[in-house]
Amino acid sequence: MDKIKVGVIGIGGISQLMHIPVLAKHKEVEISGIVDINKNILNNVSERFSIKNTYSDYREMLEKSGSDAVMIATPTKFHHEMALASIDAGKHLFIEKPIARTLEEAKEIAKAAEKKGVKVMVGMNMRYRPDIMLLKSIINSGDLGSPFYVKAGWLRKQSSTGKWFTKKIEAGGGVIFDLGIVLLDLSLWMLDFPDILSVSTQNYYINTRNVEDSSISLIKAQPDSLVYLESSWSLQSGNDTFYLDIQCEKGNAFLNPLRISKNLSGNQIDLAYSKQENPRKLFEKSYVNEINHFIGAIKGLNPVLSSAKDAVSRMGIIEAMYLSASIKSEIKF
Repeated sequence: MDKIKVGVIGIGGISQLMHIPVLAKHKEVEISGIVDINKNILNNVSERFSIKNTYSDYREMLEKSGSDAVMIATPTKFHHEMALASIDAGKHLFIEKPIARTLEEAKEIAKAAEKKGVKVMVGMNMRYRPDIMLLKSIINSGDLGSPFYVKAGWLRKQSSTGKWFTKKIEAGGGVIFDLGIVLLDLSLWMLDFPDILSVSTQNYYINTRNVEDSSISLIKAQPDSLVYLESSWSLQSGNDTFYLDIQCEKGNAFLNPLRISKNLSGNQIDLAYSKQENPRKLFEKSYVNEINHFIGAIKGLNPVLSSAKDAVSRMGIIEAMYLSASIKSEIKF
């Protein structure tokens, strides 16, 4: 099979750090074009990775590059417009999270993709971290029994210093859209996406005005599962903190680092994994694995995970989180 031709729209930090280097090294991929409004960055990236086709307008790239697929890594306010144009052009699509600013925008993208018959994958790279993939396989094995409570948190500086990042009309939201959406995805993934019963959220504006910089949620799900989420740009104590704790009927599983605890004949046995990879390596491998999965989906080798349809479901829950915070009450589904 010929190489999959991938065009990249938006070559900011994460594209230069991960997307483009991974695509450039992929034996089954050709970067068919890159798009950015900053010509200096465009020229620099073009030279570094020997990319021939550069564009300042994504529409021109869609028309001229011959791409099979498109990767969108722009500020969130552009996702909806660019996704619909890419889908209309018949391109398979990878969109960095979040899929869009609103539930309605997400629905329109998913509907267009289904109608056109193209594959859309939304970036959730944490699912592809090797330790998290191992944790998911342990949960799926049933050795610890069914999971019923997930507690997840991420306290760190905001992912972008761009002014758009803290403007609701451009970003869609604050720390929930940056970190909380990842925690929500991981937690529900570990529980095999149960039906949601209710959401209760409290947002805080400690160092921000337009969007929340801290958020705490309690989500109730079928049959009797609970998810507790906390995300913040302001509550970190000097170091980034990420954790994912899963309580199961016969034991517990924890990140970070990966630890397993199992109940055996009334005794709690700790099963520690001796090999703990460097966080930087885990970060890099998550993007390698994610992009490999996307290319595999295009070739028909594996299904799309974190699809546009999945993203619509996530956005529905996030919309309920914001509503709960605004009216200071639990939202029942």
